[in-house]
Amino acid sequence: MNERILSISGKPGLYKLVSQGKNMLIVEELATGKRRPAYMRDKVMSLADIAMYTTEEDVPLYTIYNNISKLENGKAVDINALASDDDVREYFAKVLPDFDRDRVYTSDIRKALSWYNQLVAAGITAFVEEKTAESADTEG
Repeated sequence: MNERILSISGKPGLYKLVSQGKNMLIVEELATGKRRPAYMRDKVMSLADIAMYTTEEDVPLYTIYNNISKLENGKAVDINALASDDDVREYFAKVLPDFDRDRVYTSDIRKALSWYNQLVAAGITAFVEEKTAESADTEG
């Protein structure tokens, strides 16, 4: 997954890193294309650095999004169909069967599904880790 896709704590939606300035980043909202600054005080995280807890080891978000994409045939998740918390957890168990049910909150799952839908709406559907894809090309 592209390391230039960012989440900014306290701000809705996802952002694409456009440029870096002194003491700030210039980001563009994926949904609207509006540009704005993100300052050093803002908690900015690349989606490539986010993972979810499982019973074994943490699983990177790009792996989860690959699984969702396969399950949904590359389309957005119908979040409205997942009305209750139990529905959300049951759906996520199809995506990541061994997720840690004690440490992964339903709100985390909902946010991950929302981000997935935002990425798909923005035309970002390649979720494979780039390093893995490159090494697969050189091995073959």
